[in-house]
Amino acid sequence: MNDALVLAQSLTLLTGLKKQERLRLFIHIGSTAQWCSLKGSDIETLLGRPLQSFQGNAEQLVDTAHKQLEHFMKRSINAVPYGDAAYPPLLNELADPPLILYYRGVLPDPEQPMVALVGTRNPTGAGRTQAYTFGFDLGNKGIAVVSGLARGIDSMAHRGNLEGRGKTVAILGNGLDSVYPVSNRSLALRILQTGGCLISEYPPGVPPYKWHFPERNRIIAGLARDTIVVEAPEHSGSLITAQFALDHGREVWIGSVCRTSPQGQGGRALAEDGAIYIDSVQALFNEWNQVMNVTAQEE
Repeated sequence: MNDALVLAQSLTLLTGLKKQERLRLFIHIGSTAQWCSLKGSDIETLLGRPLQSFQGNAEQLVDTAHKQLEHFMKRSINAVPYGDAAYPPLLNELADPPLILYYRGVLPDPEQPMVALVGTRNPTGAGRTQAYTFGFDLGNKGIAVVSGLARGIDSMAHRGNLEGRGKTVAILGNGLDSVYPVSNRSLALRILQTGGCLISEYPPGVPPYKWHFPERNRIIAGLARDTIVVEAPEHSGSLITAQFALDHGREVWIGSVCRTSPQGQGGRALAEDGAIYIDSVQALFNEWNQVMNVTAQEE
């Protein structure tokens, strides 16, 4: 089994650490052999702060991690650690990239751009239609949609992408041994059957805690070249996704349905800050072509 993956999984078993601290330890330690040679004081030196307690010895953690990973694989849940060749390269640009990605299905091709489609769980009919249409049209062009498998806009975007023959990607806020919401189990199965992927930074057994959803939104934005907020009211979680995208220099678009939708206040606010309304994904392709032409001229 991949030594780096076992090391990463063993570090998830350490309590009292922030995600960034686990990642820092992973980068500094490098191997399970090195990990097993360290003491609690060595960990404190690497972290630059004292630990209240050092839970378990490294050899026990490595053994437990190995058994966990074997158990996950028996349930068709694979994992890839930060720094691995299969780890999605765009996530390296995040301020706090996931230490491990757990996944079912086929990881997205890093050479193919993806588009994030996000929005409210309670869309209008027009919002549902636009999310489906965007997803379908992107699929027809061979572009995968990445979204959060939530009710409403997310679900319609995934469904449209599936019908358009896209290999859609869903980022979950819980472990991959379950699907949340339960009503989307059949949709999750279709994603896997059509060559798509379910991804989570949370290991199997972890429930969908409320605070996981803002966290997973950074992965949705991180994987996508562009993000389209199809329909979003004020304080929508999709606005968090949009902010992550903007923070990393990615383009954010607003579904044209937001112009008049009672569920579009959040989208209209983004438009006031400079985001562009879009009523067809062709506008997105036109923008990509312009960027490619400018790049070619500069070279």
